[in-house]
Amino acid sequence: MVAFFFIPNFNVHSLKRQLYTIIDIETTGNGIKGNKITEIAIFKYDGVQVVDEFTSLVNPECPIPYFITGLTGIDDQMVASAPTFQEIAPTVYDMTKDSIFVAHSVNFDYGVIKEEFRQIGTDFVRKKLCTVRLSRKLIPGLRSYSLGKLCTALGIAISDRHRAGGDAAATVTLFNHLLGKPDAETTVAKFLNARSQEATLPPNLDRKIVDNIPHAPGIYYFKNSTGTIIYVGKAINLKKRVLGHFYDKSNKEIRMCREVTDIDFELSGSELIALLMEAAAIKKHFPKFNSAQKRITKQYVIFSYEDRRGIVRLGYTHAKQIQNQLAVLYAVGECRSFLHDLCIKFELCPKFCQLLDSTSDCRNYAGSQCDGICSTVGTIEAYNEKVRQAIDSLKADNDTLILKQKGRTQTESAFILIENGTYLGYGFIDDYLEINSNNDIRPHLIPQKDTLETQQILRKSIQKAKLALTLG
Repeated sequence: MVAFFFIPNFNVHSLKRQLYTIIDIETTGNGIKGNKITEIAIFKYDGVQVVDEFTSLVNPECPIPYFITGLTGIDDQMVASAPTFQEIAPTVYDMTKDSIFVAHSVNFDYGVIKEEFRQIGTDFVRKKLCTVRLSRKLIPGLRSYSLGKLCTALGIAISDRHRAGGDAAATVTLFNHLLGKPDAETTVAKFLNARSQEATLPPNLDRKIVDNIPHAPGIYYFKNSTGTIIYVGKAINLKKRVLGHFYDKSNKEIRMCREVTDIDFELSGSELIALLMEAAAIKKHFPKFNSAQKRITKQYVIFSYEDRRGIVRLGYTHAKQIQNQLAVLYAVGECRSFLHDLCIKFELCPKFCQLLDSTSDCRNYAGSQCDGICSTVGTIEAYNEKVRQAIDSLKADNDTLILKQKGRTQTESAFILIENGTYLGYGFIDDYLEINSNNDIRPHLIPQKDTLETQQILRKSIQKAKLALTLG
């Protein structure tokens, strides 16, 4: 039997004509993919009263973790004889059809249900409203907008906390309270506007914060409710990249976005400086959701050795195995590209640069200008001299190297300073200032640490700069 109940004191007439399905689910975990529903409650609400209701345990067809059972009280035995989602899917689909999907932190509930439908081959698309975001807009200034604390602040009783039926019923009362606010009609209309992006934003993030993020290069900081930085990222277009996180439905992104309450950013002017700023910020703050730069970086080295014929060869291997290192790189592909450039520039044999095996014909190697040393035509002395020139080129250019970059504004330039092969930092200079020597830029330098990550980021740019100087 369907339980209908009347919600008093509601007077927003235009919103009465809309149907809403207010939903809560309990699941096996916190993500989206791989997360299965264990209980669902749906209340169809017409702006005055609940006109239909559906509540059911759901067999997730997988074990329920102990910590979830501790939170919800739902265990494997309770759901063993419950219907699967596929069995209740027609009911869920029909009840939510032609209505607005409402939930507290709606992106989680909506995302899990949409994924359940996807797994049975059904598209599920509904307009969404989030009661967390509506509450933040219509009842500003509260310390917390979790369902429990919000209902306590408003005097809304919750029975069966952390069970779908109890939480959904409390959300109905909360939603009615919100629709009774003076600005409810315009706020709901704005939130439902497809261009507003309100439905995609994290529940605890103020829209004004996102609006203030520019379409420019830089780095951004995601912060939680305590102000702790939980993620650092870089982008050529800050706003576009930040919004991209909110559309991503991976488990990591969902967990991270549910914690985001604030976003800071710093402009960089260029992507290269943004990469350097990001690397430094991750090392400084060690955010919980950054993983790539927490891993140990594998190093490779370019080295030289003399074979039995007395020919000096070039090659690459793991860094720990060689002491006489000519260059440090971070991937096999980078090593081969590095050696390829040397091979072509100094007319070396690809076989003797670890680019071809001994049985291959080096004449078939793209750009090869081998003088025949691999077939005993050329002289060893002449070939070794070319190798020494290549090695000397790697050891040269130890003077100050300045990489000029775009500034953060049209009246500003940026630079990256490298001295004796060591990255010293970056800086920004107003274009009206006169720069006559390297010493003139040092007051504008923002000092930074030279790390494995910065070396990897700068390697290609340094090579290009040195090549330009050589050709010049």
